[in-house]
This record gives sequence, structure tokens and C-alpha cells, in this order.
Amino acid sequence: MAINAAFPRVALFGIRRGEFWSGDIGLTLITISLSTLVFVVSPMREAGVSGRLVLELIIMALMAFGAIASKQSRFETILAITFIVATAVVLGAARLQPTPLLHQLGSVLSTITLLLYVRIVLVVMFRAGPITWSRIQGGVSAYLLLGMTWASAFQVIEQSRPGSIHFVAAPRDFDQLISKLTYFSLSTLTTIGGDVTPVSPIARSLTVAEAAVGQLFPAILIGALVAMAMQSRAKS
Repeated sequence: MAINAAFPRVALFGIRRGEFWSGDIGLTLITISLSTLVFVVSPMREAGVSGRLVLELIIMALMAFGAIASKQSRFETILAITFIVATAVVLGAARLQPTPLLHQLGSVLSTITLLLYVRIVLVVMFRAGPITWSRIQGGVSAYLLLGMTWASAFQVIEQSRPGSIHFVAAPRDFDQLISKLTYFSLSTLTTIGGDVTPVSPIARSLTVAEAAVGQLFPAILIGALVAMAMQSRAKS
């Protein structure tokens, strides 16, 4: 059953839900939020400056709204919402009562949730219609989400097997670990390198895989958008 049949369209601040994600607004907000989280909040958090929680809540809300509004089956929507809510609950519990188990579970759920959200962004991005600025924003969002997904996967590895990733200065707490692994993941995705080194075989394999995706994803994305633009022009 189509998702629009399961969830009737509603208005948010005068904007219909479908219009929110079919236009620039939804992808613009998620792109701004992700960029701020990755390039501003994460480095500042490593220095002890707070603010990550607020942006995480905003991104979680945008994830849930996007999952409901995107054109997918009821099962896919329920699955995405379930993982988003479960991830938010576990991460919140880990903030209130930090334990290794909650941190590990939160990292696993974050990895799965981010992968599901990459799919949602790509579905919205490659919907039928002309090439617009929102599609470019979708590509940027998906690229950053891939970096965050790998960062969460690296967290799972480092938490389950400490020492799998070597740091010049060992992280003092979990927030510093997140910041350092986010830096390592984005450095690997963009293939610029850095001072964090994978040590264990699985960490090295994930690092090589991320570097390959970082090279292939933009090329495939640009090729797909060019093909869509040519098809759209031919039809018009």
C-alpha cells in the first residue's frame, strides 16, 4: 500500500508535508543541520563545548518527518520510524545513565538508522521530475550521512575491541571518541588522511571500503543526475 494512503497529507506551518520534502525546505534543513553537526559542533564538542544534543534532536525529528513523507511502503516507513525512535531512546538513556552496554547499543542502532536515512534521502532525491537545487542538497546530505554512518560503525568496533583504532591522543570520554571518529570517518571518506590510524583487520577493511565509497559515490551521483537532466530535457 502506498504511504500516502496510510498517512494523509498534513500541513506544517502552512506547508503540506509532501511539499516540504518535494521542495527545497526539507533537504535544506537536513543539510544545514548535518553540516553544522559535522563541521562545527563535533570539533567544538571535543573541546568540551555543548550543543550536540540539540542538533541531534533536530536531525532525529527531520528523519522521522522525512520517513513519513517519503513515498515508500507502510512496512518501510514503520521500520524507519521504529529504528529512529529506538535510537533516540537508547542515546538519551546513555546520556542520562552512561554504561558501556548503552553506548554500544546506541552505536549499533545509529549505524542502522543512518543507513536507512541515506536510503530515504536518495529516494526523495531521485524522485521523478526536473533537476532542482534540492537534489544537489540531497546529494550533500547523503554524503555526510555516509560519513556519520561509518563513524558509528567505527564506534562499534572501538567499543567492542578497544585499540582497534589508534589515536595520537586517546579520547577522554565518549563525546571525544565520537568527535575523533567523526573526524577520522570524514577524512577517510574524502581521502585526505589524518592522524587516526585503523589497527585491527576489520577497522582497516571498513576504512578501505569507506575510501572507495567516498570516491565512487560522487561520480555515480553526478552521472545519475546528468542522465536524469538529459531525460527530462528530452521529454520537454
